[in-house]
Order: sequence, then C-alpha cells, then structure tokens
Amino acid sequence: MRSMAKLDTTPDDSPARKSSAKAGADSPPLNLTNHFLIAMPSMLDPVFGGTVVYLCEHNANGALGVVINKPTDMTMQVLFDRIDLKLEISPGLGFDDPIADRPVMFGGPVQVERGFVLHAPIKSYSSTLKVTDQIAMTTSKDVLEEVAHGSGPQRILVSLGCSGWSAGQLESEIVHNGWLTVAADPAIIFELPIAERFAAAVNLLGISPYMLTAESGRA
Repeated sequence: MRSMAKLDTTPDDSPARKSSAKAGADSPPLNLTNHFLIAMPSMLDPVFGGTVVYLCEHNANGALGVVINKPTDMTMQVLFDRIDLKLEISPGLGFDDPIADRPVMFGGPVQVERGFVLHAPIKSYSSTLKVTDQIAMTTSKDVLEEVAHGSGPQRILVSLGCSGWSAGQLESEIVHNGWLTVAADPAIIFELPIAERFAAAVNLLGISPYMLTAESGRA
C-alpha cells in the first residue's frame, strides 16, 4: 500500500521554499536515452509486466523505446514474406539459430503495424536515429532489404510496434516504482537469448531478479 504524502506547510515565501524551487530549476532534466527500463514486480500491466525496454530517445517531450524480451509468434521469414523480400542468405547473426527462424519482437503498443529495427549503426538508412556508436534505430524498409541480401548489419533486433511516453509520464512511472533504470549493454540486446535478457539487465545493477520487490525502485 502506498503511503500518504506528507503535507508541506512551509510558507511559499520562506527561504527554504525559495531554495528548493531554485534547486529544482537548476537541476538538469532526466535523460535516460540508451538506458534499460526494467519492469518492477509492481508493474502489473499485461503489456509491460516482466519486460525490459531499451530507450532510444528521452527528452522534455517524452520518451521512445523498444521492448527487447517479448517475442511474437512471427518469424523473420514470415516478416520478409509479408513485405515481399526474399531472404537470400540464412546465417546465424550472433545467435545459434538462423535469422529466418528468429522471432520478431513485440516492441510495444504504439504503431504495432510498423517495424522498428535496432541495429549496429554501420550506416544511416532512410529513417535512422543513431542512439550511440553501437546502437541505432531504423524504421525504414531499406535496412531489412540489406539484411535479406546479406549486406546489412550483423547485429539486429526487429520488432513490431514501439513504446512511447508523453512528457513527464515516464518520470511519474519511475517515481511510483514502476521501473528500474540502468545504462544499457548492447550485448544483452544483440547477443543473449531472449529468455536471459531480463535477468541480465537486472544484474547490471549488481542485484539478482529475486531481490526485486514491489515496494522499492530506483531512478
């Protein structure tokens, strides 16, 4: 049960109030770009419960990310067939399974009909957001065309849909213990089996998933 907020009786014109307001104004805005959001046990939402979200962008206008550990029933082969691409090669790209058999991920409930591709930024495509020197996000078909032809990035994660938050929404969810946050590790996105990604993300904080409770959080 959430405790009740303590009533603040400090006068509006007091030095303490003015000092607090100045500190808030001087504080830089929270920027969690290139971070993982790890759903806390209190996150009972059927969409985000048990998920890890990679944040591609976070600023005063809101946040945009992709869930990295929630596979759909669709394989890459089925996706390529639907967008009229012929998979000319079938290598294992950092995984034991060939790319054709790998699942397309559920990236989130926003624009679920649209593809979002996390990949190594070997080049810019028609619609690419470079997040870091190791991770970019592309929403245009040309990256998948190159993957199908064998000339695309070796490290990729393909999802349908993304996760979005309006201004201040994500910050509020973090304050209310919905998410843990930690700087992202590209290896977890591109190299680990899906079932291991949640625990690996939690381990970046130096704790075990079994230590998580619904009553504590960290921004």
